[in-house]
Amino acid sequence: MSRNSDIGIALLVGVAVGAGLGILLAPDKGSKTREKIKEGLGEAKQKVKDKYDEVKEKVSNINPEQAYDDLVSNISGKSEDVIKFMEDKLARLKQEAAKYQ
Repeated sequence: MSRNSDIGIALLVGVAVGAGLGILLAPDKGSKTREKIKEGLGEAKQKVKDKYDEVKEKVSNINPEQAYDDLVSNISGKSEDVIKFMEDKLARLKQEAAKYQ
């Protein structure tokens, strides 16, 4: 979820910066440019608020006990993977060492 949130926020910032640059570089009168910037900022603000509300709702629906159990289960699985990887690596190193003896 964190990675998706970061991507969403980066996307929103990129859209806002791109829109701002496009408006600033457009050949319009100053009053029109200011109005477009104001509208663009209002839209960006609303998008950020919507994303914030979405993340806030997801976080409020998290069951801490379930999240903890999921985390422990995930860590257990990963530690088993690491142990298996290290055992395989050790076996390969022993085979390589045996060639030189």
